[in-house]
Amino acid sequence: MTAQKKRVVIVDDHPLFRDRLSQLINQELDMQVCGESETAEQAIQLIRRLTPDLVIIDITLKGSSGLELIKGIRALSLRIPVLVLSMHEESLYAERALRAGATGYITKNQAADEVLAAIRHVLTGEIYLSDKMTSVFLRSLTTTGAKSTPRPVDRLADRELEVLELIGRGKTTRQIADKLKLGAATVDTYRARIKEKMNFRNATELQHFAIRWVREQE
Repeated sequence: MTAQKKRVVIVDDHPLFRDRLSQLINQELDMQVCGESETAEQAIQLIRRLTPDLVIIDITLKGSSGLELIKGIRALSLRIPVLVLSMHEESLYAERALRAGATGYITKNQAADEVLAAIRHVLTGEIYLSDKMTSVFLRSLTTTGAKSTPRPVDRLADRELEVLELIGRGKTTRQIADKLKLGAATVDTYRARIKEKMNFRNATELQHFAIRWVREQE
């Protein structure tokens, strides 16, 4: 008797990447893509309806962030494993993704075989991280690692980090509010918190840092 294929939902706002990832997964004998979405809102509805074996999520989505979607999936109490597959630097987002409820993190610049290995690893219920990131986590548990100085952005909450990135991409308060489905006043509150946590004297310092930071991530 042939084993039933594992069903995967892909959530990514780039149609071409979704197509390529779907082709990669569907050519395997033990898994198949059962649904795709480009927004967190659509994804939640899809996941409720399909209850897949795995959800693959990008950090950057239309109208929300992958981190918020991961939290939303956890709130459904469906115990569905989540693998983050993103261009964002693992050192910045992997820990945040795991805290939100993800089971693994891999970057899009990895080879196809490594992506498939990560998918299968997470499907077994195990946590997947690169060897480099695993070493970072293990070092953080040692006395030396515990005394290391955190980066300024590590002080920011997930939503604050998301706002910082959008500022660095040249978005206005109104554009950020529209993208994140927030009020302009709420975005201004996030701006103020970022300035306070990172010790910026004014909005200009914040914007200059955000622009440089976004460039460094690319």
